Amino acid sequence: MLRTRIITALLLVAILLPILFLSSNMVWASITLVISLLAVNEWGRLINLTSKNVIYYTIISTILGGALLWAMTANGFHWLIYQSLFIFVLTLVFWMLFVPVLLTKFLILQNQYLLAVIGLFLISPLWLALICLKGIDPWLLLSLLMTIWVADTAAYFSGKFFGKHKLAPSISPGKTWEGVFGALIGVTLLGCILYFNTLVSTWAIFILLWLVALLGVVGDLFESLIKRQMNKKDSGDLLPGHGGILDRIDGLIPSLPIAVLIIYLFNYFQVGH
Repeated sequence: MLRTRIITALLLVAILLPILFLSSNMVWASITLVISLLAVNEWGRLINLTSKNVIYYTIISTILGGALLWAMTANGFHWLIYQSLFIFVLTLVFWMLFVPVLLTKFLILQNQYLLAVIGLFLISPLWLALICLKGIDPWLLLSLLMTIWVADTAAYFSGKFFGKHKLAPSISPGKTWEGVFGALIGVTLLGCILYFNTLVSTWAIFILLWLVALLGVVGDLFESLIKRQMNKKDSGDLLPGHGGILDRIDGLIPSLPIAVLIIYLFNYFQVGH
């Protein structure tokens, strides 16, 4: 299983990096839209929509995504950034207020229509964040993606070898506090590499990386909560060794949109540069 997981991850990186650095913003937006639609389709099946409703759900999402691509073409990339900021604020509220209540109270969401709306609200901001970050600086996006990858890897191994104290046993029995601390140590080392190689010039990068790592844990727990309520182990089987697309991007779903918002508010980059 671990070997399959590593091979799949390496293949994904080998495909992702050339597209990230060589494609135009519109090509990147189109490719990530396709991936997002696959995730939407997967979410529909995860929440047990009927086959017909999954198709309708995906078609509606495709129309909405296509309309946004057209608007981006007509109004420009910076228009998309400004429009996305409001959505990122709503994302922040959702993950900081609504999700913690669900996780701590172990609330069960049974209404499929509500779950369908939540699915769009989870995946759409991630897609917008991927577009915004790539358009501003591909290296910035890669650094944030690496943060989640490093956090996941460090959490896995620290939890495997040192894990004794369960983080949320009723939601995800395999996750431990030692895994969380391992993730924070891993991203701290990544921050040191970025800072001392002058790839970034502010100590605030550590706060950002810690926040991204912690949000990744929350995103993972939220997906685990939904899967447990739906009595499913994985969100899908598209990625060997990883499960489905949602299993691979669950940590990115809360972290990237909120990271864009924080970076913008603290002026870590100049919009329009």
